[in-house]
Amino acid sequence: MRSVSDLKGKTLFITGASRGIGKAIGLRAAADGANIVIVAKTGEPHPKLPGTVYTAAKEMEEAGGQALPLVVDIRSEDKIADAVAQANDKFGGIDILVNNASAIMLTGTLNTPMKRYDLMHSVNTRGTFASTQACLPSLLKADNPHVLNISPPLSMKPKWFSSHVAYTMAKFGMSMCVLGHAAEFKGKVGFNALWPKTAIATAAVAMLGGDAMTKHSRKVEIMANAAHAILTRPHADCSGNFFVDEDVLREGGETDFTQYSVDPSVEPMLDFFLD
Repeated sequence: MRSVSDLKGKTLFITGASRGIGKAIGLRAAADGANIVIVAKTGEPHPKLPGTVYTAAKEMEEAGGQALPLVVDIRSEDKIADAVAQANDKFGGIDILVNNASAIMLTGTLNTPMKRYDLMHSVNTRGTFASTQACLPSLLKADNPHVLNISPPLSMKPKWFSSHVAYTMAKFGMSMCVLGHAAEFKGKVGFNALWPKTAIATAAVAMLGGDAMTKHSRKVEIMANAAHAILTRPHADCSGNFFVDEDVLREGGETDFTQYSVDPSVEPMLDFFLD
């Protein structure tokens, strides 16, 4: 499968791009000279989490790209539509959408307040669908359009539901969008999912498992490099896949993954939803 060399001049609309995996994907594309539309809720510094859309924009411009920081709550389709309009005005279109924004709460049914259930489904499934719907008119005009959802391979094994059914339903909703949209827009837009083989050292992981879990994680750069490898493929030949980061990079010839380990002396822990 022949890939284009880089993402120079492409415009990426990335949700949840102020930190973590979303920001890392933006930085990797910015290094090619891409335009990054940074869509996230964080306009003011968070007391516990690093970064805002504005600090992320500064980093992406320093990396070699152009950036448009936009404070957007993707639970609002009106705010998404406004962000898409601003992206089109500034950069003349959108080539790639990365649905990265996500909410998580790993609790059982009796310990999941409906407010948190609604948040996860509004951000993960609904936000992904709404962002895709809003970006599609621009994507359908692009030369090599891609949508990449940061979501897991679909599985109906009860073990992935039993401990946190609300979160699993919301996350699998993002993956179901890949399944459906890849079929609906076959040959027109590439729709794929990407999921990490191991835990990734993000703020969410640190909050869930502290230093111990972070130590057994990989750096965000592995997801950024895998995303880059997918997004530079021809869209017509690359759609409907549920990719795993390590597998993508192995296919490209990488064999040493210790460079991505937070602590190379320990084995990274397998992520959720993977056997």
